[in-house]
Amino acid sequence: MSAPAPSPLAVVDAAPLPRQEEVLTDAALAFVAELHRRFTPRRDALLARRAERRAEIARTSTLGFLPETAAIRADDSWKVAPAPAALNDRRVEITGPTDRKMTINALNSGARVWLADFEDASAPTWENVVLGQVNLIDAYTRNIDFTDSRSGKTYALKPAEELATVVMRPRGWHLEERHLTFEGRPVPGALVDFGLYFFHNAQRLIDLGKGPYFYLPKTESHLEARLWNDIFVFAQDYVGIPQGTVRATVLIETITAAYEMEEILYELRDHAAGLNAGRWDYLFSIVKNFRDGGPKFVLPDRNAVTMTAPFMRAYTELLVRTCHKRGAHAIGGMAAFIPSRKDAEVNKVAFEKVKADKDREAGDGFDGSWVAHPDLVPIAMASFDAILGEKPNQKDRLREDVRVEGPELIDIASLDAKPTYDGLRNAVQVGIRYIEAWLRGLGAVAIFNLMEDAATAEISRSQIWQWINAQVVFENGEQATPELARKVAAEELAAIRAEIGEEAFASGKWQQAHDLLLHVSLDADYADFLTLPAYDQLVG
Repeated sequence: MSAPAPSPLAVVDAAPLPRQEEVLTDAALAFVAELHRRFTPRRDALLARRAERRAEIARTSTLGFLPETAAIRADDSWKVAPAPAALNDRRVEITGPTDRKMTINALNSGARVWLADFEDASAPTWENVVLGQVNLIDAYTRNIDFTDSRSGKTYALKPAEELATVVMRPRGWHLEERHLTFEGRPVPGALVDFGLYFFHNAQRLIDLGKGPYFYLPKTESHLEARLWNDIFVFAQDYVGIPQGTVRATVLIETITAAYEMEEILYELRDHAAGLNAGRWDYLFSIVKNFRDGGPKFVLPDRNAVTMTAPFMRAYTELLVRTCHKRGAHAIGGMAAFIPSRKDAEVNKVAFEKVKADKDREAGDGFDGSWVAHPDLVPIAMASFDAILGEKPNQKDRLREDVRVEGPELIDIASLDAKPTYDGLRNAVQVGIRYIEAWLRGLGAVAIFNLMEDAATAEISRSQIWQWINAQVVFENGEQATPELARKVAAEELAAIRAEIGEEAFASGKWQQAHDLLLHVSLDADYADFLTLPAYDQLVG
């Protein structure tokens, strides 16, 4: 491949970062520019299609399997490509951002896979975007270590054979990268994250016996999966690696994608690795799409919607059946608990819940599952070891007993639980605390012993919005109104100020977070994603 001309991309409004020249090379930026030229117009059209589909859901208050793709679902002959060796055993996956300490800890965690996250667990400051790429390059070249400035503890990589396989998650299609522009227009964040990572690491990963593997977030249709597949085909040819080297696992975290699981796998079949069942974003998507569908679509408190709820069981069991029918991995949801260093009883109760959750997933046929903390890896591992033994997965378990009809996926009314006043207060508490940290550049945040990411804030603000617009009356007789939300938010802001002290409060972004949460929770014009107005306020 001849040396490229200087890239037409411009880096704007960004202070120089250490070692950025190792990532933002002319050759890498020329590749991103070519991705942008070829694929951003299709991305734009697909975002417009999302809006059209949402308008149709608002009109009909229903969803169903697509009649135009019935032949794909009915054809039992096709399968996705066989899993590469490095992705054949995925029984436990750890998730987290790509800061230096997390990179080492995740790779060393004992999990089979690390979801290296540039999406919901990472606030997209330019520093996080660029230095996250540096950290992954350093990990693959074993030039990474870290010393905690507070504790003095030093972190280093274990031997290569003990490290997790990396599956990188770029940003969703809706997000822009304002610091990298083409003719004055921001490049989609997904193409920046994917392009820089793929260009620098595809061959390096092949040399290590692995490959460029990806998690694809926020997918809403098989047409979006088709776009990713075309990007993979082009990218592999561009850098000269064999077709089919890329593998992608799609997060089924939107309600529309739940009706197109087989079609999504079909579009990606030469590059598909599996599907994942995400929880908070999935509930957020249900609220977003059916927010004006009346009382039967009103969700209760988020913690009352467990994975055993009938409509969630329909979703997860259909996912396992679909994946195994097509030879793909089915990956379960997140165990978000963060162990307490002070309260053994809290840990005991939480660990039992985690074990029960992972036992259920393994028993249902999932091939692996997510955890947010290294201490949870052994618990999840034991659940899957008990089912799998020496087998790398249970894709041979076809779950042909599962029969899911379209209405079951949106049967929210089957839940007995109702929204509560405490649920409103928790949504406000968590929303303010998460957004404040996000505005400081932190995407993965421990709140009340749970690791929260942007999906948490999305479901929190969406529930506040839905309850107010549905005129929900809580068990204490109070109705959900904008005034009540403002009152609760003011109380929570005062409680945080008292908890952390005046100096810490003043140095944080608490008032800004409070105001942003209320804006996206109370505005009649529901924002498609909280991170869009939040990105306008993100410094760096």
